[in-house]
Amino acid sequence: MPYIKEKQRIKLKIKRMGINGEGIGYYQKTLVFVTGALTGEEVLCQITAVKPRFMTARLVTILKASKDRVAPKCPIYEECGGCQIMHLAYPKQLDYKEDIIQQSLKKFKPAGYESYQVRKTIGMDHPWHYRAKLQFQTRAFGGKVHAGLFAEGSHRLVTIDDCMVQDKTTQTILNDIVKLLDRHKLPIYNERKIAGLRTVMIRRGQSSGQVQLIFVSSCELRLAPMITNLVSMHQDIKSIAININKSKSSQIYGEETEIIWGKESIEEEVLDSQFALSPRAFYQLNPQQTQVLYAQVVKALDVSEEDHIIDAYCGVGTIGFAYAKQVKSLRGMDIIPEAIADAKSNAEQLGFTNTYYETGKAEDLIPKWYQEGYRADAIIVDPPRTGLDEKLLKTILTYKPAKMVYVSCNTSTLARDLVQLAKVYQVEYIQSVDMFPHTSRTEAVVKLLRK
Repeated sequence: MPYIKEKQRIKLKIKRMGINGEGIGYYQKTLVFVTGALTGEEVLCQITAVKPRFMTARLVTILKASKDRVAPKCPIYEECGGCQIMHLAYPKQLDYKEDIIQQSLKKFKPAGYESYQVRKTIGMDHPWHYRAKLQFQTRAFGGKVHAGLFAEGSHRLVTIDDCMVQDKTTQTILNDIVKLLDRHKLPIYNERKIAGLRTVMIRRGQSSGQVQLIFVSSCELRLAPMITNLVSMHQDIKSIAININKSKSSQIYGEETEIIWGKESIEEEVLDSQFALSPRAFYQLNPQQTQVLYAQVVKALDVSEEDHIIDAYCGVGTIGFAYAKQVKSLRGMDIIPEAIADAKSNAEQLGFTNTYYETGKAEDLIPKWYQEGYRADAIIVDPPRTGLDEKLLKTILTYKPAKMVYVSCNTSTLARDLVQLAKVYQVEYIQSVDMFPHTSRTEAVVKLLRK
């Protein structure tokens, strides 16, 4: 490790980009991570932290710019931090997302990873205003209410009133909510006093145009007058709920969610299947690319009419519905009761009689189902960013369904899990799908067949 101290400035050649979108160079054989730098650039940077095996640095000056560098469309891009690679030309973003899958495989080294087929990332024709769900924090300062996201690594709110990746309707509704909160003098969350409105969630069904809201508060709020104004301004709002969260933690939602105006759910559609979404039920943030992603899942899992399928982390049932007409049976589970209620209702509305849904963890329910005599020919897993639960991983390796599709939103936990899965399964291919343009995140569909 070279002798170097914080705030020291160094020149650096950027060799590649890391999994968080940062540029990576070497200073006397020590890794240096530089936020905002691109592969091939020569930069002057200032050291911000010195660790035993690496350093982090702030970009000061670009001495030689990459031909792939572009001016970000967003005026608060660097301040917000919600997007990490908007300064990289979009076609190169797609190459980068393929590369971070390769980087993760090289780090964790699942069996045979050198020969895995990592397919070209499927991108968007128009990679702007794609997020159909908005989840912004609210705070009061400067005599006004503000809504936005916290700057990275802080609790300093960055006000956002025109997000380049957010659905325009949801952003417009949020801007009107902020004005109404000011007009009606509703209490806004304060980290010292606690009591008040903390978060606003707005979700829009792409196929239906219907809008759903959740107000997350640490105390009871008198929202009726504001809601009357809001729904008269926006007729596409169909469902409004309140969630009480008194916790001091960073967890967004509390346990109880109650509909206070309108319908229980909104309608959405994917792969020609219509379904309902309750306020807390999970659904992908980018509905347009969800069509692409789920089509890839269907392509990866070859099924027959005699197959029994388990859809772990099933949410409201969306992925599984694409198979229900083609298989003997389909079973799903999720830990959110509202999602399972939606899945049951959606399956009934779609006329499926071969589906079964249960609330609980996959690692608990799969062994129970096997003890009851159920046998799965195939399993679909779409876990959160933390990847597969260790107990679920052991469960899959114990029962070994012949076919498996792993849908991942985190390349690191995917590669980690493949270390275990590759002992039993052959990795046929990994298909990258860009669900989150201008961010360092990608989604991947992995086709696995039992050896």
